[in-house]
Amino acid sequence: MNSKKKSKIIIKILNKTYPKVPIPLNYKNTFTLLVSVLLSAQCTDVNVNNVTKNIYPKYFKPEHFVKLGRKKIEILIKKIGIFRVKAKSIFYLSKNLIEKHDGKVPKTYEELEQLPGVGHKTASVVMSQGFGYPAFPVDTHIHRLAQRWGLTNGKNVVQTEKDLKNIFPKKLWNKLHLQIIWYGREFCKARDCYGITCKICKSCYPNRKKPVKTLKA
Repeated sequence: MNSKKKSKIIIKILNKTYPKVPIPLNYKNTFTLLVSVLLSAQCTDVNVNNVTKNIYPKYFKPEHFVKLGRKKIEILIKKIGIFRVKAKSIFYLSKNLIEKHDGKVPKTYEELEQLPGVGHKTASVVMSQGFGYPAFPVDTHIHRLAQRWGLTNGKNVVQTEKDLKNIFPKKLWNKLHLQIIWYGREFCKARDCYGITCKICKSCYPNRKKPVKTLKA
C-alpha cells in the first residue's frame, strides 16, 4: 500500500474519531500561545496548562514578563521542567518583542525563529494555531507515528515534516497535526500499540505481526 492510499485511510479514521479537534494548550492570545508552546518542550501539555492557568489571568503581555524579571518568572513556572532555561527565554523573548516588534508576535517563520528559545516547531504551532497559516508542526510524537504508519523513513523531524506535507493536502494540515497528536495519545501510544493494535496501524498494515521499531528524532 503506497503513502497516498494510507493517507486516505488515516484521514478517514481521524475525521471519524475527531470531527472537532481541541487545541491541547490553553492560551489567552497569540503571545501566551507562544509562551505555552515554549513551556511545553520536554513537558506535558497538562502540566503546562496547570501552571499557566494561574499566570495568564494576570500576565499575558510581553510588558508583564519584562516587568516581572527572570527570577519571578522562574518562581511562576518552577513546576515545569528546565524552568530556569525557559524563564530566561521568556524574559528575553518578551524584551525582544517590545524592542523590535512593538510588543506584537511576528507573523513570519523567519522573524519567529529569531526570537530567543523559539525553534521551527514552536514557530509552526504559532503560525498554525495563532495565525491560521497552513503549517504541519512535527514533534517527537508525530515523528513516531509517521514512522509507524510508513509515511516517512524517520531520519529526523525536518524530513518527516517535508514527507507529511507532500502526502497530505495543504488545506488539512492545521487540523490534521492536532488529530494525529490526540490519536497518538489515546490509541497509538508509544508503549501500547507498537504499530500493531490501533485501528490505523491495523488498517494500513493488516499483515504486520511484529512491533515496529521507531527512530528518535
